[in-house]
Amino acid sequence: MNNTFVVGLTGGIGSGKSAATDLFKTHGIDVVDADEVARDVVLPGTTGLQSIVERFGDSVLLSDGTLDRAQLRKLVFTDSTAKNWLNSLLHPLIRERMQQLIADTSSAYCILSVPLLVENKLTTMCNKVVVVDCSESTQLTRAVERDSSDVETIKNIMDAQATREERLNAADYVLDNNSSLLSLEQQVADLHHQLLAQASNTPSS
Repeated sequence: MNNTFVVGLTGGIGSGKSAATDLFKTHGIDVVDADEVARDVVLPGTTGLQSIVERFGDSVLLSDGTLDRAQLRKLVFTDSTAKNWLNSLLHPLIRERMQQLIADTSSAYCILSVPLLVENKLTTMCNKVVVVDCSESTQLTRAVERDSSDVETIKNIMDAQATREERLNAADYVLDNNSSLLSLEQQVADLHHQLLAQASNTPSS
């Protein structure tokens, strides 16, 4: 049984999740990033990529043999059967890899950074859940600027994610990221000390 104290960290698009994750790293905390894991499980040579090619053909590969994510997205976007198949292939692979990485961490606790932590019911993997929160208008402004995207696209992504209320309901701790990076920095430092205390008081199972 893995005894790592796992702190799930999530937030909607444009909430500042990456900024918060980077701040935890400055305190020497190991981070398991679901986005990185999702890329790892479909690298050339993996069973994940092999299964995708068997299902969709070589059109989902780029010339260097890596997965053409844009092409795959196009194929599954309007086909719910294909999308469900892809999710049922990837989700167990991602979860297994995350558990492996969590077991390998050596800091007092580890951060499990997952954009869809609430939506994919991955809160069950966590001892505590931290939500990076800001107003929806701030999310929209930040995401449009960061991704050089149009408002409609970002709104569609926000609509597909859990609502702000759903995320907050799942939170043990909330990092308010409506103002400055300095404010977020202070909140992370304070929370880090609380989590250190919690992790050291949690008996190994």
